[in-house]
Parts: sequence; C-alpha cells; structure tokens
Amino acid sequence: MERKMTLPAKKNRRVVERNIALLGDLMQFLLADPRVLASLPSDFELVILPDDDPEMRLYNLKLLDALANQDKPIVFARLKSSRKASWRTSQPNLYVPLAV
Repeated sequence: MERKMTLPAKKNRRVVERNIALLGDLMQFLLADPRVLASLPSDFELVILPDDDPEMRLYNLKLLDALANQDKPIVFARLKSSRKASWRTSQPNLYVPLAV
C-alpha cells in the first residue's frame, strides 16, 4: 500500500532537501579553508540560517529549539540559499555565541 504525503510533510521534505544542499555547500567551504574548520569547537550543533529563505531559517530555528543538546556549543552559519549564489563568491558567515 502506497502512503501519500500530506502537504505539510511535502513542504518539510523540500526544506530538508534544501538544508542538505546548503550543508554540502558549507562543507565545501570548510574543507577549502581548514583554518576556518580548525577554529570551530570540536563538537557542536550547526544551525544554517539562510539570508534569503525565511521559511528554512524559521524551520531550522524551530529544530534548534526542539532538538538542541545543551552540552554542545552552537555554530550559526549564515549564507545565501539561492543556487545562483556560490560559497566561493558569497562566503558563509559563521558565528559561535560566547557562553557567559
């Protein structure tokens, strides 16, 4: 028996697929400059915040709220999600909040 996806499930699947694509772009950026990767904590939660995709940004922030491990530092990655944008021309901005 074939299961049909509901509209919210299809919408979430598209957001997840876009997240995976952006994660690939971010990994290429980090591997191209090992100094950036070395400056990040050794074990962290990554939150991708696309500047040009409010739906994905909100989805990822909700995931952070629901699933974040309090023992791990969070790294926020701001980047463009447009396929026209490349990490080579528009490098991601990485932020590691300081615990006080």
